[in-house]
Amino acid sequence: MNRIANYALATALSAGALHAASLPSTNATTTYRRVQVEGIDICFREAGPENAPTIVLLHGFPSSSREFDTLIPLLATKYHLIAPDYPGFGLSDAPSPTAYTYTFDHLAQTMIDFLKKLKVEHYTLYLHDYGAPIGFRIILAHPDQLHALMIQNGNIYNAGLGAKWTKITEYWADPKAHPEVLNAFLSFETTKERHVAGTSHPDRYDPDSWISEYANLSRPGQREIQGDLLYDYRTNVASYPKWQAWLRDHQPPTLVVWGEHDPSFIAPGAEAFKQDLPNAQIRLLDAGHFALDEKTDEIADLIFQFMAKHPG
Repeated sequence: MNRIANYALATALSAGALHAASLPSTNATTTYRRVQVEGIDICFREAGPENAPTIVLLHGFPSSSREFDTLIPLLATKYHLIAPDYPGFGLSDAPSPTAYTYTFDHLAQTMIDFLKKLKVEHYTLYLHDYGAPIGFRIILAHPDQLHALMIQNGNIYNAGLGAKWTKITEYWADPKAHPEVLNAFLSFETTKERHVAGTSHPDRYDPDSWISEYANLSRPGQREIQGDLLYDYRTNVASYPKWQAWLRDHQPPTLVVWGEHDPSFIAPGAEAFKQDLPNAQIRLLDAGHFALDEKTDEIADLIFQFMAKHPG
């Protein structure tokens, strides 16, 4: 009986080793850089060989390129990774709204100028949360530069808007009449819930994620910056039909990975991509809005498979 148990254990360990070998992790080539765009210091992470296919990772609210810290080392063995912090986020400059207009149009233009400055002209986009409306603006401005598309809880369908968007719609109609919406949006509890809400494995989530995010949200000027962006988010919803039409017309290779327990961007938002992209690969994961917090290896594996099918 002991021999059987030992054999089973050895087999399991061998299988685990093979899986680990397929997702090697290295920080050897990761650099933390800054570049001036429009007079603003943009902080970004870069990893992997520069002559490899480039993946640009666009983060969500209220995070930064830091949200990709576990994914980047896995992908850097085969790909060139670039992950910037938007103005007002992470370690990038956060000029006041009197000096920088905080709209999604402007954030997208800054990212376009950022990529141009780095001479990155052909890339796959990985879009999470705010990264989706920023990324789709980049795509429509320079469709010839897009190789493929990867979307993780980045919504562009009305079907994907969860219950909280009802209150946010009231805020859009009259921001001054609904300060409680912005208060909740920027609160510590909501910042934590963006990570742990819906997960069946809360112990896999690093509390430092929401603690550091809330610390950033509490900096002077952040209420005005994030209030302006929350109000401007209405332009993203208005742009959904335009972005959907572009997908229908161009059919880019697309991978959709989605934490299916996300209460903000709900699972039907992932499934809706099939309406316009019948060949899209869609995978719902047992995770929440920040699916990378607990599904890094699985998402990395899906990316390797997807990119192998669409090299270039």
